[in-house]
Amino acid sequence: MLIGELADRTGTSRRLLRYYEEQGLLSSSRSPNGYRAYAESCVDRVLQVRGLLDAGLPTRIIKQILPCMDDPRGTRISAATDETIETLEREQDRMTERIRCLERNRDAIADYLDAVRKARDAARPLAAAAAASSAP
Repeated sequence: MLIGELADRTGTSRRLLRYYEEQGLLSSSRSPNGYRAYAESCVDRVLQVRGLLDAGLPTRIIKQILPCMDDPRGTRISAATDETIETLEREQDRMTERIRCLERNRDAIADYLDAVRKARDAARPLAAAAAASSAP
C-alpha cells in the first residue's frame, strides 16, 4: 500500500509515517517510480508505535522494544533482554519523577489561584463601597 493509504488507515499523517521510518520504527520498500510501498503488517506496526508513544515512551526506547513485542495490537513482550528491562525501568522512574514535578506545579498553581481569588473577593466590597459613596 502507498503512504496515503497507510496514513488513512492508521489516522497518522504522512509526515509522521516518514518520521517513524527515519527513526527505524517502520520500513517500506520503493516501487520503480520511487514511491514508498508498505506491507499490510505496517498498519499494526504504526498503531503499536502510536500506542507506545501515547504511553509516553520516546522513539529511541520504542525502537529497542519493538523487536520483543509479540502481539502487534497489544503490549505483550517476550524475549526481552536485561538491557531492555533496565531501560524500561529507567524510563518508568523518569516518568514518575515528571509526574511528581507536574503535581508540584499543579499544586503551586492551585495555591496561586486561591490567593488571587481571595484578593479579588476581598477587593469587591471595597470597590462597591467606593462606588456607592461617590454616587450622587
